Amino acid sequence: MRLVVFDMDDVLLHYDVDARRDAIGRLAGRSASDIEQLIWTSGLEDAADAGKLLPDAYLDAISTALGVPFGREEWFRTRELAMTLDPAVLALVERVRVRTPVALLTNNGFIMKEHFDALVPSLRALFGPAMHVAAEFGTKKPDPAIYKGVASLHGVDPSRAVMIDDKIANVEGARAAGLQAHWFRGAGGLEVFLAELSLI
Repeated sequence: MRLVVFDMDDVLLHYDVDARRDAIGRLAGRSASDIEQLIWTSGLEDAADAGKLLPDAYLDAISTALGVPFGREEWFRTRELAMTLDPAVLALVERVRVRTPVALLTNNGFIMKEHFDALVPSLRALFGPAMHVAAEFGTKKPDPAIYKGVASLHGVDPSRAVMIDDKIANVEGARAAGLQAHWFRGAGGLEVFLAELSLI
């Protein structure tokens, strides 16, 4: 293997999306279920993740949907509180990168790419410039094209790359693209998988 790609949310860190929706709801005077409908179910978040909305347009669309101003400060604050890094998984990344290049690929928009260094500086220390959002590829997981795209970007044939993801659909998409993939359900299982491939 010449590249190991890690998902971010619910792999490298625990992502409490309910806490994020609650926080946005408090800003807008709405319920978490309202927020889910207005931002997620509506397709707004998906559009940003797939690169169809640049950050300013994305924030404007959220502000319009909520009926209150929602800028970068509000986005950052409500995103940050929902993220808790997993030290056990980060330790495995550190072990992998000694032998094999690593990358991060997350279903997020360009606004996340703007804020990686402030939100997750310890991930930047591990992955360096190889921190990618789906928006860069104009699509999102589980589209097989995104996995081929990240492998190509790093000069690796898909068959020599590995994807680690918590969503089975994303794992299946990676396999359809020719990558090996692991369905993440905890650091213990990941450690076994990585050892089986001699990546640690």
